[in-house]
Amino acid sequence: MSLENRWMPYIAGALTGLLAVLSAAATTKTLGKTIFLGASTTFVRAAGLIERTVAPDHVTANEYFTKEKVKIDWQFMLILGVFFGALSASLTGRSYKREAVPPIWAERFGPSLRRRAFGAFFGGIVMMFGARLADGCTSGHGLSGLMQMSVSGFVALTIFFLTSMGIARLVYGRT
Repeated sequence: MSLENRWMPYIAGALTGLLAVLSAAATTKTLGKTIFLGASTTFVRAAGLIERTVAPDHVTANEYFTKEKVKIDWQFMLILGVFFGALSASLTGRSYKREAVPPIWAERFGPSLRRRAFGAFFGGIVMMFGARLADGCTSGHGLSGLMQMSVSGFVALTIFFLTSMGIARLVYGRT
């Protein structure tokens, strides 16, 4: 794949920033309070929606799954938009290809689909645990924090990048 078929990261970054500003403006106007761009709460709400079909009494009794939290809202639609936006970007940029085990993973850990699936699942658990522990994800703390010129946003994003570089070096031997 040649580089001219890819989306320019500067345009994608500018569009993400514009989305963050628009989401803050839209929620302030419609809800009377500002809700910044974030994603991790959506996965908790989706888990509550799924659990509600199996064990509705447990969801109702669980303080974490309040009636307000277990719902489909604009953040849920944001996650769907991220998925379909990434798919359309890869299709229009002609970079789409199906691969069960990415080459960088296969080079380091071998071609085992089971090992890759376990690594992805375990990594997702670790990321979600961290996001819930921190009361927000990288987009919530990093992007929205920077948008507000928050010191904690700058600190969080710096730690995210440094940690990611360290983990990449540890896991793949490079950054």
